[in-house]
Amino acid sequence: MTRREASERGGKAGVTGLSRRRFVGLSSAAVAAAAACRGTPGGQGGSAGCPPDGELPPSIQALTSRAAEAVPISREERAARIERARGLMLRHGLDAIFLTGGTSMVYFANLRWGLSERLTGLVIPARREAFVVTPAFEEERTREQLAEGPLADVEVLTWEEDEDPYALVAAGLRSRGLATGRLGMEETVRFVFSDGVARAARGVEIASATPVTAGCRAVKDEHELALLKLANEVTLSAYKAAFEALTPGMTQGDFARLVSQAHSRLGFSGSAGVQVGPYSALPHGSAQPQVVEEGVVLLVDGGCSVEGYRSDISRTFVLGKATDAMKRVFEVVRRAQAAALSAAKPGVPAQGVDAAARAVIEEAGFGPDYRFFTHRVGHGIGMDGHEWPY
Repeated sequence: MTRREASERGGKAGVTGLSRRRFVGLSSAAVAAAAACRGTPGGQGGSAGCPPDGELPPSIQALTSRAAEAVPISREERAARIERARGLMLRHGLDAIFLTGGTSMVYFANLRWGLSERLTGLVIPARREAFVVTPAFEEERTREQLAEGPLADVEVLTWEEDEDPYALVAAGLRSRGLATGRLGMEETVRFVFSDGVARAARGVEIASATPVTAGCRAVKDEHELALLKLANEVTLSAYKAAFEALTPGMTQGDFARLVSQAHSRLGFSGSAGVQVGPYSALPHGSAQPQVVEEGVVLLVDGGCSVEGYRSDISRTFVLGKATDAMKRVFEVVRRAQAAALSAAKPGVPAQGVDAAARAVIEEAGFGPDYRFFTHRVGHGIGMDGHEWPY
């Protein structure tokens, strides 16, 4: 395996036999070697292995922005999503769905809202007009954001600090003939919000909105696929440019900084977690300081967002010359990937794709089950890095 060869994160299987004592013990040498290079938290600073802040390596400097290729989702597209959601509500016996700050509210309404102890909620009924409940001091900001989406003219119910927002949700439902019925909660709605609505609207049955939200978001149209494709291309270009700038003596923080700089040159905000040597055996890595050396396996796992659509790419590679053992594992992973891609067809459950790859891994001696290959093959992706199907 050359330094340009790369595999998905399954390639970590070959180094997971590390004992706990040796794993922890490795950190002391890494700390000492990393200190000169890090300078500041995150690996920024000062030694010969670290490029000074403000100076980009040639491979990253050569990148050009692709931001102009990203076409935003239109108001009409979001309106079509709401109509599709309404059809799914009727199919699954829901009278309305309830959303709070998070991805689904952006997906349907272009309403970008953080979560706090104060309730801002969007109710989309199957047959009636939608409405929003928000703090009174947030009304102007709420309307400003709604104006950019398909629900610009919906009713906005506001509550003062000494008033009950859940009573407003119940009143909004009653005014739309929904004093009884089934209200689907989006899966990321906080319990305190869901419980507050249930207490205020006692005639309403609280149910899961996932058949609606996942039913819409899990199936991407051509525009969404194009944004996802661009996000992946950007991240792969960023990884390549960062890898070409990698030198022995850098810390994992230095390499992660190169990845972020490369994403920025390409016109998007992106990042990656980096793990070196035995730490690459852990799918989500370790916080231990680590230093890149010749002939050591590196794992990079990260991505970027393009108009809200994400990439999430893992690659393992070697700086310098790979050992025969590394090459053998690389080949096992390559064959497992090929089996997974061959199995992935419309109508095949996600677990069927995992099983195809896992069979190759186990046949090669890295089994049974999750002994070495400790995680699933993959997951759905879209506006969230992890989303349906799982």
